[in-house]
Amino acid sequence: MSGESPACNPSLPVNSTLLHDDQSDLDGAERRQFQVRRNVRKRLDVYLQGRLRGISRSRVQKLVEAGGVTVNGLLPKASTIIHSGDYIDVILPPPAIRIIEPEPIPLSILHEDDTFIVINKQADLIVHPARSNLNGTLVNALAHHFKQAMEQSGKSWLPWQTRGFKRQRDKDNKVPGLSNIGAEELRPGIIHRLDKHTTGVMVVAKREDAHWGIARQFEDRKVLKCYLAVVHGGPDDAAGVIDQPIGKHPTYREPYAVRHDRVGKPSVTIYRVRERYAGYTLMELELKTGRTHQIRVHLSYMGWPIVGDIFYGGEPVGHYELDNPPAASGSRQYLNFARDKQQGDRVQAEAASRDDLIIARPALHAGILGFVHPVTGKRMQFTAPVHEPLGLLLRELGKRRIEGPMAKNGTHIDLDKITAQTT
Repeated sequence: MSGESPACNPSLPVNSTLLHDDQSDLDGAERRQFQVRRNVRKRLDVYLQGRLRGISRSRVQKLVEAGGVTVNGLLPKASTIIHSGDYIDVILPPPAIRIIEPEPIPLSILHEDDTFIVINKQADLIVHPARSNLNGTLVNALAHHFKQAMEQSGKSWLPWQTRGFKRQRDKDNKVPGLSNIGAEELRPGIIHRLDKHTTGVMVVAKREDAHWGIARQFEDRKVLKCYLAVVHGGPDDAAGVIDQPIGKHPTYREPYAVRHDRVGKPSVTIYRVRERYAGYTLMELELKTGRTHQIRVHLSYMGWPIVGDIFYGGEPVGHYELDNPPAASGSRQYLNFARDKQQGDRVQAEAASRDDLIIARPALHAGILGFVHPVTGKRMQFTAPVHEPLGLLLRELGKRRIEGPMAKNGTHIDLDKITAQTT
């Protein structure tokens, strides 16, 4: 807007005049000055929200409270009524720069072509930057992967960035190598997500057409998604369906829960028992919907919390618990139980101090992902071998198998293939 006069700027409201947009000596801050031309009789925060595009009313109020706004040279309140002839001076602080930095985080790549990349995500890896987690994510790792590929081919790397509510323009406005869809939310190419602690197969789009093509298959429930989970206890039958709606937990901030009200969304999980052990069960879960924490919520609700899923009532497991299975806190059916943060932190700290600990994160692994290639039309299916320490847990439990009903038909995961790298 700098250098434009009000007369030649068609976007300028008729009830005010932009006096000037002075950026001198502001160390990156932005200065806006207006003279109100009509008697609009609006609150200052409401007026500026409409005048300063891309800034929320709450942010305007904080700006006023901080002394960043004057009206006729005086410090106003957010509720101050604006009249004709008022002079408004606004100093906008320099917006934070958010950059997706390439980081040398190891990636296990199962497949890559010109349209998408399939990886076997490790535990403790957040999928994309959000809130305070702006680094150390899968997107940062992918940025490094594509940066290396570009530099090896003799091309230069152009970083993607966004500056507050104003997008900084570069050549492509994206992480080179990834689909631009979702880039404004710092999640370029991300079609679906796995929880931070969940391991396994994920697909990330490299082109926009592939992104839409695969995302549409997720939306239409045409993608095969199968997980392995080790749970406390387990079902008496060999297979079944959990059809329970899921929504945000009514009491706790972070977890989700089964909700039989307008908040709950339809959620369907098919379970199949693959192996039984004393006190534990290995289950194959096929998702028919993709709600946040769906498997964790459904299994906990049925009284079979996932081993190591402290959040939803599962327990850490070490060598002692292999022969002395604990009564899990979330083993009561229909409890919708979730530990609060303080309880969870205490259990986590106690587990971390143990020398014999095997696993203290959810023993949950996305084993298979199948979909139609968005360009060739060929059906593709990817299997992700389990990571440690889940592999160790399965090997140890394998020494403690017991008899019981197990699924003989309809399974998708080849247990020998998925555990091959852990033996």
